[in-house]
Amino acid sequence: MEKDGTDAMEERIAHLERALADVSDVVARQDREIAALTRRIEMLMQREAEREYASGGSVPVADRPPPHW
Repeated sequence: MEKDGTDAMEERIAHLERALADVSDVVARQDREIAALTRRIEMLMQREAEREYASGGSVPVADRPPPHW
């Protein structure tokens, strides 16, 4: 039996909804990972700034402008 246009569209919509749910899950996971990595980078930058300051440095690394090259 051949599918009519409505059945084909419903099947396509079901596949698209599944794909959208999969992409949404990936994006949510990546958002959590990015947030965790951002916190870790901030912590490491703070530690490095404190280490630089404790060793007699005048300007913490995080507050220095980037090199001109």
